[in-house]
Amino acid sequence: MAFIADALSRIKPSATIAITQLARDLKAKGQDVISLSVGEPDFDTPQNIKEAAIAAIQRGETKYPPVSGIPALREAIAAKFKRETGLDYKPSQTIVGTGGKQVLFNAFMATLNPGDEVIIPAPYWVSYPEMVLLCGGTPVLVTAGMESNFKLQPEALEKAITPKTKWMIFNSPSNPTGAAYTRAELKALTDVLLRHPHVWVLTDDMYEHLVFGDFEFTTPAQVEPKLYDRTLTMNGVSKAYAMTGWRIGYAAGPEILIKAMDLVQGQQTSGASTISQWAAVEALNGPQDFIPMSKKAFETRRDLIVSMLNQAKGLSCPKPEGAFYAYPSCAALIGRKAPSGKVIATDEDFVMELLAAEGVATVHGSSFGLGPNFRVSYATSNEKLEEAGRRIQRFCALLT
Repeated sequence: MAFIADALSRIKPSATIAITQLARDLKAKGQDVISLSVGEPDFDTPQNIKEAAIAAIQRGETKYPPVSGIPALREAIAAKFKRETGLDYKPSQTIVGTGGKQVLFNAFMATLNPGDEVIIPAPYWVSYPEMVLLCGGTPVLVTAGMESNFKLQPEALEKAITPKTKWMIFNSPSNPTGAAYTRAELKALTDVLLRHPHVWVLTDDMYEHLVFGDFEFTTPAQVEPKLYDRTLTMNGVSKAYAMTGWRIGYAAGPEILIKAMDLVQGQQTSGASTISQWAAVEALNGPQDFIPMSKKAFETRRDLIVSMLNQAKGLSCPKPEGAFYAYPSCAALIGRKAPSGKVIATDEDFVMELLAAEGVATVHGSSFGLGPNFRVSYATSNEKLEEAGRRIQRFCALLT
C-alpha cells in the first residue's frame, strides 16, 4: 500500500514555479539569466503600506485574527467593491485568505463533490485544474485560441455546460495571455449563464487594475446583476499594490458560500497574518496613486516586448489588453533544429532550449493548456526586456 495519498497522483507541479526555480538555480551557479517566468511586479510595496504594517506591529496587532479576516479589512473590501465596481456586499459576505490561491482552493473544497464539473477556459492559470482535481471535481477545459484573441466564445461555453457543471472559472485580464473581455464580450457569456441557473461563476479579478489604454474593466456580477447570488468575486492586493509576499487574497459572494469557506479555513490555516491584513487595509483605503504609475510602466513594457517578439523570426504575438503577460505562438518554429542540435518538437522544447542557449526563462504554453505558445512576463525593467528581446530574436534566427 502506497503511503502517499492517491489524490496527489491526479495533479502535477506548477510549471511556473518549476521554471522560476530553475532560473534561480542557474543564476546561483553564476549564469547570466533573465527571468521572464515569474508573475510578480518588480516594484517595491508602496511606503505607506509598509508603514501601516510597522504601525500594526508596534500597536501589538500580533494575536490570532478571526478566521475570515479582521473587521477593518472586511469593511475595506466591501467598500472597495462598492467604490470600484458598484457591487454591494456586507462585510459578512467577504472573506480574507492567505493569498488568492487559498481563497480559490477553499471555494472548491467547500462546494465540489465527486463528479462535479468545473468549466475552465484554456489557456488557464496553471493552478485552476489542479485545485479542482485535488478537491474531487472534474475540470472541463474549453479552448479559447489565438483566433478569438484567447477569449472564450459564448457558443463554446454553451456546449460545455452539462447537468454536472457546478462552476465556470472566469479570469480577465488573464494569466497567461493578458487577454481582457470588453463589457459586450462578457455580457455574451453572462447571457449563456442566465440560461443555466445551476452554474456558479468564480471570477478571478486579480489583474483588475492592470488594463491599458482606454480599456474599461468589468466583472460578471457587475455586468449581469442577476448572477450576483451565484458569483464569487475573488481579488487581492498582490498585483495592484506589489504585495505578492504579503499573501493576502480576498473574495465576496453569497453568505452561505462564505460561511462554508470559513469552515474550511478554520480547520486549515485559520486567519491570515494580522500584520499583512493591516497593510492590506491601508492598501485599499489609502492613496491609490501607485496604481496609475505602475499601470503606465507596464503598458510601456508591453509595447516594447510585444514589438520585439513580433520582430523575432517565426514568432507571432497578439497585443494583450491587460495584466503583465504576453503569449506568443512559436508554431512556425516547431520542427526546427536548435544550436544544440536538438529538434524542437514542442513548446516546452522551445522554452528549455531558449533558456540553455540564451539564458532567457519563459514558461511553455502547454502547461497553461494551449500550445505551441509560451508565456512571457514583462514585470521587469525596460533594460532587461530589451536584452531579453534581443536574445530571443537571436535564438529564433539561429534555428534551422
